Amino acid sequence: FLPNNEILITERSGALRRWINGVLQESPVSGTPTVVVDGQGGLLDIAAHPDFSNNRLIYLSYAAACEAGGKATAVGRGIYQDGALQDFTPIIVSNACSSAGQHFGGRILFDRDGYLFLTIGDRGDRYRSQNGKDHVGAILRLRDDGSIPDNNPFIGNATMDDAIWSYGHRNPQGIALHPETGAIWSHEHGPRGGDEINLIQPGLNYGWPEVTHGREYYGPKIGTPEKEGMEPPLKHWTPSIAPSGMAFYQGEIFPQWQGDLFVGALAGQHVARVRFDGVNEVEEEKLLEGVARFRDVRVGPDGLIYLLTDAPNGALLRLEPL
Repeated sequence: FLPNNEILITERSGALRRWINGVLQESPVSGTPTVVVDGQGGLLDIAAHPDFSNNRLIYLSYAAACEAGGKATAVGRGIYQDGALQDFTPIIVSNACSSAGQHFGGRILFDRDGYLFLTIGDRGDRYRSQNGKDHVGAILRLRDDGSIPDNNPFIGNATMDDAIWSYGHRNPQGIALHPETGAIWSHEHGPRGGDEINLIQPGLNYGWPEVTHGREYYGPKIGTPEKEGMEPPLKHWTPSIAPSGMAFYQGEIFPQWQGDLFVGALAGQHVARVRFDGVNEVEEEKLLEGVARFRDVRVGPDGLIYLLTDAPNGALLRLEPL
């Protein structure tokens, strides 16, 4: 969401589209990066710099080619002005290189201190999520220029990569700041069951694949539901809903939903509204059940809830009160 009622929308094919005053513009934004479109990979997430009104910086995550072969999740930034990205520059190409076409993660978020968080999936190679030198299955914390903060949790640990904030994730495709605490919440896809919502804390291991409520797609167990030294989820969905996109509601249009968490569901084809008391789930409701595969959920500056569908002819939808 940008000033003057403009919305920028990523398409996996690599196009960055403009929605201005309710009209989808015919021409996409120019100056976007070259992306590797393969399987689930392509152009992924988008975020404006916290000081966008002054620096005009837009950040994109995408699948980028690795020098040694394969592709990995990357983030770059450019100066946005009048439908063009200028001087777009990669600030990080993760070391999560693989020839596989799945589990890129790719969600990006700025916290209240201006640090940039990037989620990366297990790239279809689950055991790499427990390798501390590997960005696979990790959430990274960076400065806005891609450099590594000197207070990251694994600085000085020879067995861990300095950029890693948390690890042991399968495929995190939603990340949001809690509106009251400023804490980082994320969700991730499980295999057959075991989709999770997690409170992301520095230096913690979230267990995949050693800890999961999910099973192999062909039936057998993968790990155990709990294990000492590994962080359990706040909530899990079994069977899976395939969560994608998440946002805490803050606004005046839907006062009855204030503080609730909204999560898109791909396989579940609904939007989940989940209410927490602190970190304890107290209520869940399915909205728009059977309408579409929902890829993203955002709360607009107008207090309305915006949804992106996942389809060859995808749509931007808006929830309004009756």
